[in-house]
Amino acid sequence: MSNHTPDQLQIFLDIATEAALAGGAVLQAYWGNLEAVQEKGRPGDLVTEADKAAETAILAVITRHFPEHQILAEESGQLGDTTSEYLWAIDPLDGTTNYAHQYPFFSSSVGLLIDGIPQVGVIYDPFHNELFRAAKGLGSTCNRRPIRVSKTDQLSKSLLVSGFAYDRRETIDNNYAEFCHLTHLTQGVRRSGSASIDLAHVACGRVDGYWERGLQPWDIAAGIVIVEESGGKLTAYDGSPLVISSGRILATNSYIHSSLSQELSQVTPLSGWESAGNQLTR
Repeated sequence: MSNHTPDQLQIFLDIATEAALAGGAVLQAYWGNLEAVQEKGRPGDLVTEADKAAETAILAVITRHFPEHQILAEESGQLGDTTSEYLWAIDPLDGTTNYAHQYPFFSSSVGLLIDGIPQVGVIYDPFHNELFRAAKGLGSTCNRRPIRVSKTDQLSKSLLVSGFAYDRRETIDNNYAEFCHLTHLTQGVRRSGSASIDLAHVACGRVDGYWERGLQPWDIAAGIVIVEESGGKLTAYDGSPLVISSGRILATNSYIHSSLSQELSQVTPLSGWESAGNQLTR
């Protein structure tokens, strides 16, 4: 893997910040003023003019500074030189369903992978005006102040957060059973509807752990760096090394990591829920 100096990573971080803030400004402008909300394929998988305009603003910043880098963006897909060691993973509006309903949990997320490893991440929550930033070895901040994960060391005293993938109606591997199981073992499980916000909240200690499936690289690339740099731990569900392309992630304050991983391994799907859900939608 290429080694980059702190100064080089700081430059990438500053550009990522510029891009995320540009996307967030667009989201602020469209907030409450949407005219076209469409489904991309699966029920609930929405796209709006705000998604597209925010992505255009983010891409303009990245391509102006780094035209030779490759980009993976939610709405535009793969762009640029696919042989580049640099890959920008961009979600212009993480939490589109929330945004369309004016439910205030959404963000612009900009992450940079170098040789496949997340190294820089910025998540901007424009509604609450919170800017989460991190780069490898440089620490994590929220609005320029250092953040750390929580110190909760017992699952029974923890607050967790999770989510449900767009394909939840089509598979029994839908996280419903895990959500119920862990609701009984903890002080609560929340569902914000934005993976990047969930990871940011792990990083700053508002929640103690997060797990989810069905994720895309642009959902989590930025958040991975922010959690790592705030002292958290990220793996696959079973504790093995995280593989971003798997779509599954377990992120915690590190103290409850093994116990949360163990509980996830013991959950069996709610068989029959899929067919029941289909009947309900008819």
